[in-house]
Amino acid sequence: MWPVFADPKTDFVFKRIFGTEPNKRLLIELLNSLLELEGAQRIEEITYLTPDQRIPVSELKLSVVDVKCRDAAGRTYVVEMQVLNVEAFEKRVVYNVSKAYVMQIHSGEHYLDLTDVIGVTICDFSVWPEPPEPGGAAVPMLSRWRMQEQHGGAQALSQVQYVFLELPKYAAGDAPATTVERWAYFFREAETLEVIPPALAEDPYKAALEEARTARFTPAEWDAYDRAKVAEQDARGAISLAQHQGEARGEARGEARGEARGFTRGLRRSVEDVCDLLGIELGAERRDRLEQMTAEETEDLLTRLKRDRRWD
Repeated sequence: MWPVFADPKTDFVFKRIFGTEPNKRLLIELLNSLLELEGAQRIEEITYLTPDQRIPVSELKLSVVDVKCRDAAGRTYVVEMQVLNVEAFEKRVVYNVSKAYVMQIHSGEHYLDLTDVIGVTICDFSVWPEPPEPGGAAVPMLSRWRMQEQHGGAQALSQVQYVFLELPKYAAGDAPATTVERWAYFFREAETLEVIPPALAEDPYKAALEEARTARFTPAEWDAYDRAKVAEQDARGAISLAQHQGEARGEARGEARGEARGFTRGLRRSVEDVCDLLGIELGAERRDRLEQMTAEETEDLLTRLKRDRRWD
């Protein structure tokens, strides 16, 4: 049975809702909400930019990275939807946004022509499930990042900024109260809805849902959406299978040898298998660290790889 509304987290649907000229008002509303802009600071108009900054790495096949626009004040926005966590995800976000900043001018042109760039990333996973620093504050669902002087806290060098919306941190259930919560609810629940709920019954959320209504899709559009969902499910299933196989192999080897050393070696092989599937480069340093780990430390690493799909 076809869903009433398509998943807005997929590449095709996200672009259909937020990346087309007829719907640019929806992107404006999303940006105003996630940037918490009010009154005279609100974005009133945008111009779409060409998608000329796609990074040629395989992990991006499940990401939206080419919905870019510029507002009337000259600020550029790089809007991304990421459904799977990948190795060095934060570094890639920084690279993508920084590239948008430096590519504004060419050799010989004046630095005064550079304008601010803001990266807006919506994640279907927790980027910071725990405080970034031991004893630090937890990162909220919507977080905004910019340069800060470390002694007095003064803010400057704001030419490049970052905004993250971590969907797993949504906790308002079926009763979102704020604009940010309503957008998070929309992204999380749209494909499970059969009717437009009261919380999303007004624009811009209603209009966004109407763009995701599958009854409006052409056969070609439905095929593109279906292929995107299958690719995502295959990727998730492959990761899960490798993790379970790796864990089972580690346990079997430990039991067969009947000694702690064999069990630890099996766990190390499990870590290697999972890293290989996730595209995580072990390198000499990581391999040395892995060899020095105890069985308990290796099990903990395997758990973190399963949870975060990266090796910090």
